[in-house]
Formats: sequence, structure tokens, C-alpha cells
Amino acid sequence: MMSDSDTAFDLECRKLTRKFDNFVAVENIDLAIASGSFFSILGPSGCGKTTLLRMIAGFLAPTSGDILIKGRSVRDVPPNKRPVNMVFQHLALFPMMNVAENVGYGLRRRGMAREDINRRVEAALARVGLPGVGNRRISQISGGQKQRVAIARCLVLDPDVLLLDEPLGALDLKLREHMKVELKKLQHEFGTTFIYITHDQSEALVMSDRIAVMNAGRFEQVGPAQELYYRPKTAFVAGFVGDSNRWDGHVESAAAGRVTIVTGDGVRIAAAADEALAAGDDVVVFVRPEAIALSRSLDGLATATNRIDGEVASVLFNGAASRVLVRTGSAGSEIDVALPQTGEFNDLAAGDKISLGWSDAQTKCFRAG
Repeated sequence: MMSDSDTAFDLECRKLTRKFDNFVAVENIDLAIASGSFFSILGPSGCGKTTLLRMIAGFLAPTSGDILIKGRSVRDVPPNKRPVNMVFQHLALFPMMNVAENVGYGLRRRGMAREDINRRVEAALARVGLPGVGNRRISQISGGQKQRVAIARCLVLDPDVLLLDEPLGALDLKLREHMKVELKKLQHEFGTTFIYITHDQSEALVMSDRIAVMNAGRFEQVGPAQELYYRPKTAFVAGFVGDSNRWDGHVESAAAGRVTIVTGDGVRIAAAADEALAAGDDVVVFVRPEAIALSRSLDGLATATNRIDGEVASVLFNGAASRVLVRTGSAGSEIDVALPQTGEFNDLAAGDKISLGWSDAQTKCFRAG
């Protein structure tokens, strides 16, 4: 008999590994996803995230380890017998079928009565915001509507887990931004556990309850979006999640959890260190563009631990997301700074003198390598 703790998670991976000859694509993954959550696996191309998803779906067999759904191992269960469904990037809708026939395809394969299929298809289309479009051809609906049809086709089967493999990748930018919000709403509406694969950090940050950042077959860090963004545990997470300024350097001095770093172009930076570092250690340093304050002079940054004079290299105007590139240091390296929306710096132009400041608490420092 399974205890309550056995079924608290819709999906578990235990020491899951997949090798292709001598190449380890997924290595020793441990994962537990709570029921009804939106969980994303975020990582660059080739990191192993799609291989992991295909093992969960049953399309690939693990080299070692186990996969449990609702507390029961599915390692030896074929894909069509697992309580999971998958939405692919290119959706795989049948062009010769209309919308309702696409959504009801899996139910027909199960041998369900026509009246019951019609009722469930209509209900599913209504829940994804597409009531009354069942008779339309796939070629007659928009990209966003196709996305919802593909999701309805899966959710009408009541899976325990829905797997989504970069499903927004083929959409244009504006529609992708809209569908990020819509997908989160759909997941909340249905209450089904979503496991979402993406290389797009914005998709993961906006939609997910929890995110696993994957690199070279392993999970670097797992946690809520805010934790990954503000408290990265590795240099890879700090550099991959969100935008950051990065410096390579070495520790000049270290005391009481605070270090002073000299970068390759001679800039001194104070940072709060989460790991034990000593003078001479090689490190990498990260500072978010929005953590850096601008001032017309260093005197306006009296409370900042780090203060640097520079010169505006260029202003990258993008409305509320506008940025300033500031040239600093003897080597002329550039620091990316978010342009405040107060209007104070709207007249900045290339060549202007400007001062930058930020705190040591907002400076993430990691041992190099």
C-alpha cells in the first residue's frame, strides 16, 4: 500500500541516467514534482533536457535509475500506457482533420462512445478559450489557436502529467509573449501538472512554480524563479538566468564573508562571498544591470560599496527595457546598466561622463571553474 507521501508527487526521477555509448546525456537526476504544479526545465541546447523529457514520456529507456508517476514506477511501461501526454514544438496536429477531430483523436483510439467524445471535446475547447471552433480546419486557425488545440488534445485525456517540449518556439515574438500568460492560466484552470522544457529563461521565469536549471546533463539548481534569479548557487546559473555583467578576476583580500576582487582590467570590486575564498583565488563576478545605480558624480553614490567612474559608450533605447553601456577601466570594458525610468537620465548620450554604484550584497562571486 502507498502512503500519502508516496503520492504527494505526480512525478519522481530517481538517479536517472542516460548514456549514448560513452556520452552521458543525463546524469544522476533526482527530481520530485508536486501535484498540480508548473515545473520547467531550463537549459541551453544540448544540455540533456529533451533527452530527460523523452525518458519521462517513454520514448527513451533510461540506462539506470527509475521514473515514478503517482508513486508507481513506469520504467517498463510503454509510452501509450503511461498517464502522460506530450505537446511537441511543432504541435503535430493532423491537417486532414478539423479541430474537434484533432482534439477527440485520443478518445476515439480508446473506443469511447461518440456522444461522450463530443461532450468532452466541446468542454475541452471551451476551457482553452475556443468554444464553437470545432468544425474549423487546422489551416483556418491562428498559431496561438493551434497551440491551444494541441494542449486541449492532450488534456482531454486527463493525463497525470503533461509534457511540453519548447511548444512556443515556432511562434512569433508577440504571440509567444501572449501565450506565456495563457499557458500559465490553462495550467491553473486544469490543475494538471505541467513539465515544460525550454531554453528561453523568460518563459521559465514567468510561468513556473519551480525551475530546474540544467547544464551538461545535470541539474545545477532547482527552486522558484526568484531564488534562481536573486540567489544563484553556481556561476552557470548566475550567468544563464537573467542578464548579468561578468568579470574574471582574483581575490585580493578576504575577511568575514566579504572579499575584494581585482578584475582583469584593474577594477576593484567588493562582494559578499557565500563560499570560503582566500587571497589569490581566481573568481568570476556577476552584477545585474538593474542593481547598478547611475549618478552624475561619485558624490551621489555615497551609500554604494562599489563606485566607478565611466563614460557612456552607447544608449540602447527600448522603452522600459532601455539600457546604457558604460565604458570603464584601463582596458575600456563595458558595463551594462538598466536605464532608470525616472526621466533623470533621458538625455544621456555617447561620450557623457557618468558614475556607477552598487552594493557588495548585490555582487555574486564564485570560484572560477
